[in-house]
Amino acid sequence: MVERIRVLIVDDHPIVRRGLVAFLQAQPDIEVLAEAADGEEAVRQVGRTRPDIVLMDLVMPKSDGIESTARIRELSPESRVIVLTSFADDEKIFAAVRAGASGYLMKDVEPQRLAEAIRTVHSGDALLDPAVTARLMGEFARQQSRASFLGALTARETEVLRLLGRGMSNKEIALELSVAEKTVKTHVSNVLQKLQLADRTQAALFAVRERLVDAG
Repeated sequence: MVERIRVLIVDDHPIVRRGLVAFLQAQPDIEVLAEAADGEEAVRQVGRTRPDIVLMDLVMPKSDGIESTARIRELSPESRVIVLTSFADDEKIFAAVRAGASGYLMKDVEPQRLAEAIRTVHSGDALLDPAVTARLMGEFARQQSRASFLGALTARETEVLRLLGRGMSNKEIALELSVAEKTVKTHVSNVLQKLQLADRTQAALFAVRERLVDAG
Protein backbone atom coordinates (compact mmCIF):
# COMPACT_ATOMS: atom_id res chain seq x y z
CA MET A 1 0.00 0.00 0.00
CA VAL A 2 1.34 3.42 -1.05
CA GLU A 3 1.98 5.80 1.86
CA ARG A 4 -0.07 8.88 1.12
CA ILE A 5 1.15 12.44 1.66
CA ARG A 6 -1.30 14.16 3.99
CA VAL A 7 -2.20 17.68 2.86
CA LEU A 8 -4.04 20.65 4.40
CA ILE A 9 -5.39 23.23 1.93
CA VAL A 10 -5.57 26.84 3.13
CA ASP A 11 -7.32 29.43 0.94
CA ASP A 12 -10.12 31.91 1.56
CA HIS A 13 -11.76 31.21 -1.80
CA PRO A 14 -14.04 28.12 -1.71
CA ILE A 15 -13.78 27.57 -5.47
CA VAL A 16 -9.98 27.39 -5.24
CA ARG A 17 -10.16 24.90 -2.40
CA ARG A 18 -12.68 22.76 -4.30
CA GLY A 19 -10.45 22.66 -7.36
CA LEU A 20 -7.38 21.72 -5.36
CA VAL A 21 -9.24 19.01 -3.45
CA ALA A 22 -10.61 17.49 -6.66
CA PHE A 23 -7.19 17.37 -8.30
CA LEU A 24 -5.14 16.23 -5.33
CA GLN A 25 -7.56 13.54 -4.22
CA ALA A 26 -7.17 11.99 -7.67
CA GLN A 27 -3.44 11.48 -7.02
CA PRO A 28 -2.66 7.94 -5.80
CA ASP A 29 -0.16 9.13 -3.18
CA ILE A 30 -1.86 12.30 -1.86
CA GLU A 31 -4.65 12.63 0.68
CA VAL A 32 -6.41 15.91 1.52
CA LEU A 33 -6.93 15.83 5.27
CA ALA A 34 -8.77 19.12 5.73
CA GLU A 35 -9.35 22.65 4.49
CA ALA A 36 -9.09 26.07 6.10
CA ALA A 37 -10.50 29.42 4.95
CA ASP A 38 -8.17 31.66 6.96
CA GLY A 39 -4.92 31.64 8.87
CA GLU A 40 -6.42 31.13 12.30
CA GLU A 41 -8.35 28.09 11.12
CA ALA A 42 -5.22 26.79 9.42
CA VAL A 43 -3.28 26.83 12.69
CA ARG A 44 -6.12 25.04 14.47
CA GLN A 45 -6.31 22.39 11.75
CA VAL A 46 -2.57 21.80 11.90
CA GLY A 47 -2.80 21.29 15.64
CA ARG A 48 -5.59 18.79 15.10
CA THR A 49 -4.40 16.87 12.01
CA ARG A 50 -0.60 17.33 11.87
CA PRO A 51 -0.42 17.28 8.04
CA ASP A 52 2.73 16.51 6.08
CA ILE A 53 2.16 19.46 3.73
CA VAL A 54 0.25 22.72 4.10
CA LEU A 55 -0.72 24.49 0.85
CA MET A 56 -0.86 28.09 2.04
CA ASP A 57 -2.47 31.13 0.45
CA LEU A 58 -0.88 34.43 1.50
CA VAL A 59 -3.64 37.03 1.56
CA MET A 60 -6.44 35.92 3.88
CA PRO A 61 -8.57 37.34 6.69
CA LYS A 62 -7.80 37.07 10.42
CA SER A 63 -4.20 35.88 9.98
CA ASP A 64 -2.28 36.10 6.72
CA GLY A 65 -0.26 33.29 5.22
CA ILE A 66 3.10 34.61 6.37
CA GLU A 67 2.14 34.89 10.03
CA SER A 68 0.33 31.55 9.85
CA THR A 69 3.36 29.86 8.28
CA ALA A 70 5.56 30.97 11.16
CA ARG A 71 3.02 29.77 13.73
CA ILE A 72 2.58 26.42 11.98
CA ARG A 73 6.32 25.81 11.79
CA GLU A 74 6.58 26.46 15.51
CA LEU A 75 3.54 24.35 16.37
CA SER A 76 4.32 21.43 14.08
CA PRO A 77 7.92 21.48 12.76
CA GLU A 78 7.31 18.26 10.83
CA SER A 79 4.61 19.98 8.75
CA ARG A 80 6.14 21.68 5.71
CA VAL A 81 4.52 24.70 4.08
CA ILE A 82 4.19 25.40 0.36
CA VAL A 83 2.97 28.89 -0.44
CA LEU A 84 0.51 28.90 -3.35
CA THR A 85 -0.33 32.48 -4.25
CA SER A 86 -1.04 35.06 -6.92
CA PHE A 87 1.55 37.45 -5.46
CA ALA A 88 5.19 37.46 -6.52
CA ASP A 89 6.41 40.76 -5.08
CA ASP A 90 9.77 40.63 -3.34
CA GLU A 91 8.51 41.61 0.11
CA LYS A 92 6.07 38.68 0.29
CA ILE A 93 8.58 36.21 -1.13
CA PHE A 94 11.29 37.10 1.36
CA ALA A 95 8.84 37.23 4.28
CA ALA A 96 7.42 33.79 3.42
CA VAL A 97 10.86 32.21 3.17
CA ARG A 98 11.94 33.82 6.45
CA ALA A 99 8.75 32.50 8.07
CA GLY A 100 9.78 28.96 7.15
CA ALA A 101 8.04 28.14 3.86
CA SER A 102 9.69 25.25 2.01
CA GLY A 103 8.06 26.07 -1.32
CA TYR A 104 6.70 29.11 -3.14
CA LEU A 105 4.55 28.60 -6.24
CA MET A 106 2.23 30.80 -8.26
CA LYS A 107 -1.41 29.82 -8.65
CA ASP A 108 -1.03 29.51 -12.42
CA VAL A 109 1.27 26.52 -11.88
CA GLU A 110 0.45 23.44 -13.95
CA PRO A 111 -1.49 20.90 -11.85
CA GLN A 112 1.04 18.11 -12.32
CA ARG A 113 3.86 20.46 -11.33
CA LEU A 114 1.98 21.22 -8.13
CA ALA A 115 1.68 17.52 -7.37
CA GLU A 116 5.39 17.06 -8.01
CA ALA A 117 6.14 20.04 -5.79
CA ILE A 118 4.22 18.41 -2.94
CA ARG A 119 6.21 15.20 -3.40
CA THR A 120 9.50 17.12 -3.61
CA VAL A 121 8.90 19.16 -0.46
CA HIS A 122 7.63 16.09 1.38
CA SER A 123 10.90 14.33 0.58
CA GLY A 124 12.78 17.09 2.38
CA ASP A 125 13.78 19.40 -0.47
CA ALA A 126 12.75 23.00 -1.05
CA LEU A 127 11.01 24.05 -4.25
CA LEU A 128 10.55 27.57 -5.57
CA ASP A 129 9.03 28.98 -8.71
CA PRO A 130 11.93 29.81 -11.09
CA ALA A 131 11.10 33.52 -11.01
CA VAL A 132 11.08 33.42 -7.21
CA THR A 133 14.46 31.68 -7.14
CA ALA A 134 15.96 34.39 -9.33
CA ARG A 135 14.69 37.11 -7.01
CA LEU A 136 15.95 35.37 -3.89
CA MET A 137 19.37 34.84 -5.44
CA GLY A 138 19.46 38.50 -6.47
CA GLU A 139 18.60 39.63 -2.95
CA PHE A 140 21.18 37.25 -1.46
CA ALA A 141 23.84 38.67 -3.75
CA ARG A 142 22.87 42.22 -2.78
CA GLN A 143 23.05 41.36 0.91
CA GLN A 144 26.45 39.75 0.50
CA SER A 145 27.65 42.78 -1.42
CA ARG A 146 26.42 45.14 1.28
CA ALA A 147 28.07 43.07 3.97
CA SER A 148 31.38 43.36 2.13
CA PHE A 149 30.99 47.15 2.20
CA LEU A 150 31.12 47.22 6.01
CA GLY A 151 34.87 47.57 5.83
CA ALA A 152 34.42 50.84 3.94
CA LEU A 153 32.71 52.46 6.92
CA THR A 154 34.73 54.55 9.34
CA ALA A 155 34.65 53.62 13.01
CA ARG A 156 32.23 56.49 13.67
CA GLU A 157 29.96 55.47 10.79
CA THR A 158 29.90 51.90 12.11
CA GLU A 159 28.91 53.22 15.52
CA VAL A 160 26.12 55.30 13.97
CA LEU A 161 24.90 52.23 12.08
CA ARG A 162 24.87 50.25 15.33
CA LEU A 163 22.78 52.94 17.01
CA LEU A 164 20.41 53.03 14.04
CA GLY A 165 19.96 49.32 14.62
CA ARG A 166 18.82 50.13 18.15
CA GLY A 167 16.06 52.33 16.69
CA MET A 168 17.58 55.64 17.79
CA SER A 169 16.76 58.95 16.11
CA ASN A 170 19.41 61.38 14.87
CA LYS A 171 18.88 63.50 17.96
CA GLU A 172 19.29 60.50 20.27
CA ILE A 173 22.43 59.40 18.42
CA ALA A 174 23.85 62.92 18.71
CA LEU A 175 23.31 62.86 22.46
CA GLU A 176 24.80 59.35 22.75
CA LEU A 177 27.94 60.32 20.82
CA SER A 178 28.18 63.91 22.09
CA VAL A 179 28.20 65.37 18.58
CA ALA A 180 25.99 67.77 16.66
CA GLU A 181 22.78 66.43 15.13
CA LYS A 182 23.97 67.80 11.78
CA THR A 183 27.08 65.64 12.08
CA VAL A 184 24.96 62.56 12.72
CA LYS A 185 22.87 63.36 9.64
CA THR A 186 26.05 63.43 7.57
CA HIS A 187 27.19 60.09 9.00
CA VAL A 188 23.79 58.51 8.25
CA SER A 189 23.94 59.79 4.68
CA ASN A 190 27.42 58.31 4.25
CA VAL A 191 26.32 54.96 5.69
CA LEU A 192 23.36 54.75 3.30
CA GLN A 193 25.54 55.64 0.33
CA LYS A 194 28.35 53.22 1.16
CA LEU A 195 26.00 50.31 1.90
CA GLN A 196 23.70 51.15 -1.02
CA LEU A 197 20.63 51.31 1.21
CA ALA A 198 17.52 53.36 0.52
CA ASP A 199 16.70 54.67 3.99
CA ARG A 200 17.46 54.46 7.71
CA THR A 201 14.92 51.64 8.16
CA GLN A 202 16.91 49.45 5.78
CA ALA A 203 20.08 50.50 7.60
CA ALA A 204 18.59 49.48 10.96
CA LEU A 205 17.55 46.07 9.58
CA PHE A 206 21.02 45.63 8.07
CA ALA A 207 22.64 46.40 11.44
CA VAL A 208 20.47 43.80 13.17
CA ARG A 209 21.14 41.17 10.51
CA GLU A 210 24.91 41.78 10.67
CA ARG A 211 24.76 41.48 14.50
CA LEU A 212 26.02 44.98 15.10
CA VAL A 213 23.36 45.55 17.70
CA ASP A 214 24.15 44.61 21.29
CA ALA A 215 22.12 41.66 22.55
CA GLY A 216 19.35 42.78 24.88
